[in-house]
Amino acid sequence: MTSAWRSFGAHFPGRRSMTPGRFQIILGAMAVVVRMAILALLVFYVWHRLVRRTNLQGAAKGAATAAILVVIAPMAWVMATGPDGAPRTGGALAWPAFIGWALFALAFLGLLVVDIGRLLVWTGRTIARRPAPTDPSRRQALARITGGVISTAVVGHVGYGVTRALGEPEIVDVPVTLPRLPRSLDGFTIVQLTDIHVGGTIGRDFITELVARTNALGADLIALTGDFVDGSVDELRDGVAPLADLRAPHGVYFVTGNHEYYSGVTAWVEHFTSLGIRVLRNERVTISRDGGAFDLAGIDDHGARRWGNGHGPDLARALAGRDPGRAVVLLAHQPRQVHAAAKHDVDLQLSGHTHGGQVWPWHYLVKLQQGGLLAGRYTIGGTQLYVSRGPSYWGPPVRVGAPPEITRVILRASSAA
Repeated sequence: MTSAWRSFGAHFPGRRSMTPGRFQIILGAMAVVVRMAILALLVFYVWHRLVRRTNLQGAAKGAATAAILVVIAPMAWVMATGPDGAPRTGGALAWPAFIGWALFALAFLGLLVVDIGRLLVWTGRTIARRPAPTDPSRRQALARITGGVISTAVVGHVGYGVTRALGEPEIVDVPVTLPRLPRSLDGFTIVQLTDIHVGGTIGRDFITELVARTNALGADLIALTGDFVDGSVDELRDGVAPLADLRAPHGVYFVTGNHEYYSGVTAWVEHFTSLGIRVLRNERVTISRDGGAFDLAGIDDHGARRWGNGHGPDLARALAGRDPGRAVVLLAHQPRQVHAAAKHDVDLQLSGHTHGGQVWPWHYLVKLQQGGLLAGRYTIGGTQLYVSRGPSYWGPPVRVGAPPEITRVILRASSAA
């Protein structure tokens, strides 16, 4: 490897070699430049649409320009200084950065949709040979009206979304009938927590309150379906510490989400284990009560294979040697993993990942990414699926059209069981 780097460096006159570390620094600097250039183009588009095209003058122009810069500056700083450009930050900067990100993203999207609509109208008129009106005052008035409406709607959208995200999560009861569940396990309850994303604006106080609410439900078992952290163990050790207080007679179980892999999965698996949480990595355990039993299985996140070192979902391994007459409840972070579950005769899969879309209209993109599986109940083949919206949020503390939830799954035996 060293000789390869030296060979690469030999192509640069005046340099005897280029070390891997130096090359990574150069790549990192180039990535920052590209990110900031793209952001600058997006900011210019929003400024042009809200300020220049509306022909604001004097104090109004200065105030509008300053407002745009104030909204985007904290997130721009995070993107410029972060190790990988990911929108991860903490402390006092987190709140303005993430809320500003939400405001800017929604404003950009709204303006883009309006301009695409205008382009389609212009194209239609051109094809029909019906020239569009050319009155500059009319164009300016339309620009001011659409810009004002979108700006007002975005501020209201985000304002409402902040109050919803920071509000108390609702308890959602999900009764699920499993034909293979013994009568002795009828009424067995599983509280599912998912997608907490400790880090940024979410810290120890949030987790302490969430643990208290969860324990108050008196669940038989607690299932944690991934994406609990956005940062390293050293950064978030104190924030996640209250998870050690989760209590259920049949245990607390965890499966990895994609954000555990972004944050150092090996260290996190070890740390969750030290908190008394059983991490299921392509394995299953038997849950027994009053002579009846079902299997609880857990698999790695859908995209874990790219991290190597034996990571990646392996449902066949998790279910090897199973009793075919026994019901299986599967914990899998991403809903789309249900297709593998259906092929392996899994009775019920519990997932998260989507946040229910978190902020409308991003619902449509999330739903597309998961093959139509966004939130709530589904049946794929013979497998039932429940996708929890989770009690928290990722990035901006905003939820619109996807209220936070703590899920309580109530297992029911069929009359034939």
